[in-house]
Formats: sequence, C-alpha cells, structure tokens
Amino acid sequence: MPFFEQLAGNLVYGAILGSVYGLSTMGLSLIFGVLRIVNVGHGPFIMLGAFTAFWMFTLFGIAPVISISVALVLGLALGFVVFFAVIKRLINAPELSTLLATFAIGIFLEEVAKFIWGPDHRGYSWDIGSIDLSITLIPYSKILAFISSIVIAYLLYMWFQKTKLGAAVRAVVEDSEGAAACGINVGRIYALSFAIGIGLTVASGVLVTLFVPVGINPYMGHEYTLKAFVIAVLGGLASPWGAFYAGFIFGLIENGSYTLLGTIPGVEPFSLTRFVAFSLLLVILLIKPTGLLGGESK
Repeated sequence: MPFFEQLAGNLVYGAILGSVYGLSTMGLSLIFGVLRIVNVGHGPFIMLGAFTAFWMFTLFGIAPVISISVALVLGLALGFVVFFAVIKRLINAPELSTLLATFAIGIFLEEVAKFIWGPDHRGYSWDIGSIDLSITLIPYSKILAFISSIVIAYLLYMWFQKTKLGAAVRAVVEDSEGAAACGINVGRIYALSFAIGIGLTVASGVLVTLFVPVGINPYMGHEYTLKAFVIAVLGGLASPWGAFYAGFIFGLIENGSYTLLGTIPGVEPFSLTRFVAFSLLLVILLIKPTGLLGGESK
C-alpha cells in the first residue's frame, strides 16, 4: 500500500509540475509556429525569470506569484529588443543561421547574468503552508504555480481566439503572404509573437522556482531547454496548446518513473528518471511522429 500511495502522490505532483513544463514550452512552440525559428537559447530566458523571482522576493519581499507579472513584462520587452536587434535580420536566412543566433543569444544572457550576479547558486524560502491530500502533502506555493500556469495558458488561448491581433497571428501562421495581401503587417506580427513567446518563457522561470527555489544560477536553464524540446516535439512543435498538454504527460512520466525505479535494488532513481521519460516519449513519437496535435499551431 505505501508504494501505491507514493506512486499516486508522485503522479499528483507530476501533473502539477507538468503544468509549469507546459507553460514554459508554449513560448518555444509559439515562436516556431509563427516564425519557424527554433529557439535553442530557450533555457537562459527561464533563468532570467528565476532571478526575477529571487531578487523581487529577496530585495522587496514581493511574493513570487506577484513576480509573474513583472517577469512577463520584462520578457515582452526583452523579446522585442532581441527581435529587432537580431531576429528580424534573419527571418529569411537559412535555418542554421537562426539556430546559431539563438544559441549565441542564450550564451550572451548566461554570461551577462554571471557577470552581474556571479556564478554562485542562490535560493529563497517562501513557505505558506501545505494541503494534506492523504497520499501526499502539496505546498500551497505549488498549487498557486499550477493555477497560474492554467490561467496564463487560458488567457493566451482567449487572446488568440477573441482578439483581432490573435486572429492576425493565426492568419500569418496559415499563410503569411496571403495575410500580407489582406493588409496585415506581417513584420509586426512576427515581432509580437516572438515577444509573447519570450514573455511566456521568462514568466515560467518564476513558476519553476516555486518547485526548485534553490540552485538559481546563470547556467540553470540547460536542463529546461532539453525538456522543453522533448515536450514541444511530443505536443507538435508548432502547437503551443499541444505543448501545454504534453507538459502534463512529461510530468507524469518523469515523476511516475521515479517511484517505479525506486523499487529496483541498486538503482539510483533520479539518474535514470530522465532516461525512462525520454525513452517512453520516443516510443510515443514513433507511433505518432507529428505529435499530439499533428504539429499545427492552433
């Protein structure tokens, strides 16, 4: 019975964590869906969100959940700057050029963060209590992260479906030349989409710290970049909504496998959890290579 209780508890935790994984990947999928650019510098933007939460809490005592709005605005502003300074010049360039550019941007952000804040690992403690689900204790901070992820994803969905700008973005995704012929400023839509993608990514960095409030450092984003790419491909690389749903699946697989591996003598569960998760995802993709939503931006 304790095994099943532990498994159920980890699956609940995995679903909650998966919502943050999904939100962090939505920005990556949105940028690819609209601009057809693979942002391999994804992780450093998550790192900036994590530092935003840390400094807002440490210096001003502002709760990390409130820092989400600050991180979102910061990410939007940074997204516009990066787009007009670098990405705009590479819209029609070969794919390798954009890969190298986003990789260089990621390294640049890491080194700037290291120069400003140093290489040391940092952390904070925001304990607002827990809820007892009988199978596990879930801190309220993680529940707030779960709710925040769903609210942000829902608001983005409504923005896409109910506003003229959202309709313009969908038109550009369908046919950029046709959208331009209809009077849509494609360049502005590219800039807006890139900024929103970066804004979502930076905001998700705040939520990440609600699960791992320690170990905040300039190079913390590498792990999340790897996970985001797997989640994005699983959900359909160009589909932000598929990425959000796939984040839940990844969280369940990651945390469920940890419990199962813990029953094997001589096995270190944490070291093999990622291997199992990626292997299962590979099997899923072999069955449905286009991802959960067929790789379309919806």
